[in-house]
Amino acid sequence: MTDTDEPLEVWCAGEEWCPITTTAALIGKKWHPVLVHRLLEHGPSGFNELKENVDGISSKVLSDSLEDLQENGLVNREVISEQPFRVQYSLTERGASLESVIDAMREWGQSHLTEPADDSAQRA
Repeated sequence: MTDTDEPLEVWCAGEEWCPITTTAALIGKKWHPVLVHRLLEHGPSGFNELKENVDGISSKVLSDSLEDLQENGLVNREVISEQPFRVQYSLTERGASLESVIDAMREWGQSHLTEPADDSAQRA
């Protein structure tokens, strides 16, 4: 697991756009910013609660996304109980520090996006 106090490694060291690509690599997958947003909005959540709060995500994609976010030091996974087995996910300090980025993404989307004309536009 990544120590959240250590700087993240970049593949393009020295380039002025490297911080942007590093951030994009961490939250650039479709569901990553949504999951960070839901954890910011609702606080620590169980797997099923997150699945309910993220309309359209499959259990497999949710599991893979949470694992990826955990490996990158953005999400903590804590076993709450063994019988029945319950896990709770929460943001690390590094994950919580993305709040202004997630807020800016939401604000930009609210300003520049419109509702799709029909259901087929959502799948494109």
